[in-house]
Amino acid sequence: MTQLSPAGINAIQDIAQRHGFSFEAVQSMLISVINGNGSMAQFSHYEFGGSGQWMQGGMTMIGDMFNNNLKGRVDNLCAELSRLIANQPDLMRTGSFQSQTQNGNTSYNSFGGSSGDNTNPNSLFVAAPAQANWWGPDLKWPNSSGGQNGMRYAWFSQAHRLAMEINGQVIIYDTLDHNIGGVSQQSGSNSASFSSQYGYVDLQQLPVISINGQPPLAPAPPPMPSYAPSDSSHAQSSFASPNQVATSTGGHHDIFASLEKLAALQSRGILSDQEYASKKAELLSRL
Repeated sequence: MTQLSPAGINAIQDIAQRHGFSFEAVQSMLISVINGNGSMAQFSHYEFGGSGQWMQGGMTMIGDMFNNNLKGRVDNLCAELSRLIANQPDLMRTGSFQSQTQNGNTSYNSFGGSSGDNTNPNSLFVAAPAQANWWGPDLKWPNSSGGQNGMRYAWFSQAHRLAMEINGQVIIYDTLDHNIGGVSQQSGSNSASFSSQYGYVDLQQLPVISINGQPPLAPAPPPMPSYAPSDSSHAQSSFASPNQVATSTGGHHDIFASLEKLAALQSRGILSDQEYASKKAELLSRL
C-alpha cells in the first residue's frame, strides 16, 4: 500500500500546525486538491465545516456557511496545498491517489505508473510500481478504484471513463453524464454493480471505448433482403406506378364530365334519346 513519503509526512505536519487543523484533516484535503488537478477540490470533513468545495481564485464554500473565519482558513489551506502540488512534477505524472476508509482510519493508494524519479527524496508520496497502472497510459487520477476475486475497476470522473478488468481483459467505458457514487460486489463474484444520480448503471448501455487497448470491432451490417425474380416481376405487375394511377384517375374524371355534358345536351333537345343512349354506352365502355 503506497502512502505518504517521509518528506510528505513532514510537509503535512508543518502545514497542519501552521493552519490549525489536524494531520488527518490536511491529509484528506491534500487528496481532494490532487483529485482536482491542483486547482479545485471537493471535500467533506467536520474540521472544514462538513461538505464543501474550493476553486483556485477565491471561490470557497463550506457547510458552515456563516463561519467566515473558517472559510478563510480553508481557502488559505487549499491555496498552500495547491502550491505544494505544483512543485511536485513527478506527482502529476505518477497517476492518482484513492482514499479508503477502514475502521475509521484513512489510507491512500497510488494507482499510476511513475515516469519520473521514484527515489526523489522530496516526493510527497512513495511511488507506485509501473505495473499498477493497469488501465493504460491515457487515464490518470481515478476518483475511486478497487476490486477483488479477479475483478478490478477504476472510475475517472473528469475523463468520464470507467475501467474494468475482469480475468485479465481490460474494458474502458464512456460513463457519459453518470456521476458514479457507489459500487457493490457480491462475495465470490467477479462482477460489480455501480450506481449514479440516475440509479443503477447498466454497463451494457455504456459505449465501449477500448478492449485491451484496442477499439472495439464494429458490428457487421445486417444482410440486404433478396428477392427471387418471380417475386420481383410479381411485385411490378401487382402495383401500378404513380404516373399510371394519375393517368387512370384523370381518364375517369374526363368520362364523367363527358356524361354530364351529354345529359345537358339531351335535356335541351339537342340530342335525341337514341343518340344520348348510344354515346353514353360508348363512354361507359371506357371505364
